[in-house]
Amino acid sequence: QVQLAESGGGLVQEGGSLRLSCVASGRSFRITDMSWYHQGPDQERNEVARIKLGGAAIYEASVEGRFTISRDDAKKMVYLQMNHLRPEDTGTYYCKIHVWDMLSERYKDYWGQGTRVTVSS
Repeated sequence: QVQLAESGGGLVQEGGSLRLSCVASGRSFRITDMSWYHQGPDQERNEVARIKLGGAAIYEASVEGRFTISRDDAKKMVYLQMNHLRPEDTGTYYCKIHVWDMLSERYKDYWGQGTRVTVSS
C-alpha cells in the first residue's frame, strides 16, 4: 500500500509564493509520473503540473511560468513551487503518483489528502 502526505499549504497574499511538498511511503512500488492537481471552490479537480520519470515537466496554461514542479526520486518526493500567486489559485492541491506495483504487476494511481492554499487579494 502506498501513502502520500502533502504539506506546505497556507494563506498568502496575491503575488506571494508557496512551496508544496508531497512524500510517498510504502513498499514494492516504482514511481513513474508525479502530478499536482488543483481544485478550486465548486470546481472540478484539474491537473496543473506533471513531471515524468526523467524530469520532463508539463504545465497547465494558467500556471506556466509561475509554477515549477520538481522531484527527488531518492526521497520519493515531489514539489510544487508556486510564485506570483493569484486569488484564482485558491483551492486544495492534491499530489498524485502513477506507480508500477511490483506485487500485483500493474500500474496504479495514488492520491494525497490535499493541502489547502488561500490567496488573498
